Amino acid sequence: MRIFTLIWFGQLVSLIGSGLTQFALGVWVYQNTGSVTQFALIYLFTILPSILLSPLVGVLVDRWNRRNCMILSDAGAGASTLAIALLLVIGKLEIWHIYLAVAISSIFNAFQWPAYAAATTMLVPKQHLGRASGMVQLAEATSRLLAPMLAGVLVVTIQIQGVILIDCVTFLVSLVTLLVVRFPEPKTTTDNEVKKSWRLQEFTYGWTYITARPGLLGLLIFFAVINFLTGVVSVLVTPLVLAFATANVLGTVLSIGGSGMLVGGLVMSVWGGPKNRILGVFGFSLSGALSIILAGLRPAVPVFFAAAFIYYFGVSMINGCDQAIWQRKVAPTVQGRVFAVRSMLAFASLPLAYLIAGPLVDGVFEPLLAPHGLLAGSVGKLIGVGRGYGIAFLFVVVGILNMIAIAFGYLYQPLRRLNQQLPDAIADIV
Repeated sequence: MRIFTLIWFGQLVSLIGSGLTQFALGVWVYQNTGSVTQFALIYLFTILPSILLSPLVGVLVDRWNRRNCMILSDAGAGASTLAIALLLVIGKLEIWHIYLAVAISSIFNAFQWPAYAAATTMLVPKQHLGRASGMVQLAEATSRLLAPMLAGVLVVTIQIQGVILIDCVTFLVSLVTLLVVRFPEPKTTTDNEVKKSWRLQEFTYGWTYITARPGLLGLLIFFAVINFLTGVVSVLVTPLVLAFATANVLGTVLSIGGSGMLVGGLVMSVWGGPKNRILGVFGFSLSGALSIILAGLRPAVPVFFAAAFIYYFGVSMINGCDQAIWQRKVAPTVQGRVFAVRSMLAFASLPLAYLIAGPLVDGVFEPLLAPHGLLAGSVGKLIGVGRGYGIAFLFVVVGILNMIAIAFGYLYQPLRRLNQQLPDAIADIV
């Protein structure tokens, strides 16, 4: 746990730095272009390369030392961030530079998550995996809480390029913590040994492993659907809040969301999550869906504050429960390949969400709730009419679709009874 905690601290610092850059660049792009679609493309290039490379990355993570994979990830992502800073300093930064830089960073980040998750299984006893997952969520929550507030102050005092240079320094902190530790390696057997040939089976092994276990497959499909729906919401939070408030309020909303995630991460770290973690996933997904509907029905600053806290508290609990399930149910020697496929398929729906969110708002939902729009006399009387209310209406639709997806997931018995029907793949450690 001491080694894990040291690595966790380095990742925490790096996450805060990345959060500073993400917030500063996001606001800069939206305010300079005024286009939801161009803003959403940043999200697309952040996620798409890592999804496409996941099958190859999974094989490499199982073959290579997982510590070295994380070092490679931090070094590459830090270099791409430094390139943005240099372009800003010389006054040559353009929108396509940002797309290219975040795409390169995404390639290196593809190694980070499966290596980090698989290494955690070897570092932390099984009975504490829920707490370790809570600590990971706590780190992300701390970034969400601190980064918007710090970025708002630092952009004014040291400019955007200064913020990004701070991000580069945080990558160095993460690298140092990785360089001073060693990771235990999983024991291989003849059944799950990683072969040295580049056969097709090595790239499809993760998919074969998951499909042979209906509960895990159901969990994967459930998250693919939920991620698509919440992906539409996540890319529209900034335009929605900015339609009704200032950038400072946006930073506060994101910080309150981060505080909700922080509290959720603390609860998960201490508690370890419910014994039946599948029910925890369903329950907190439902609370998230209700908070999305609330934000859409009453788009006002106090409502944004409450909805952000409730939603992100649930995110910590959902992700903590989900991570602990996969770490317990998948053999450590194959977790690189399985987790890479899991990441690829669970998040494969996000690029589509990011692509359609902007056109849906600009071409459909905002015109519907314009002052003389088609739904101005019906839905407009319930929600409101004018700039931003089309986005709010889309939030309501997405929240309802989330609830439908949760109902279908609960009715699928192999998923609902996953804890009981699928035995753990790792032994208890005394």
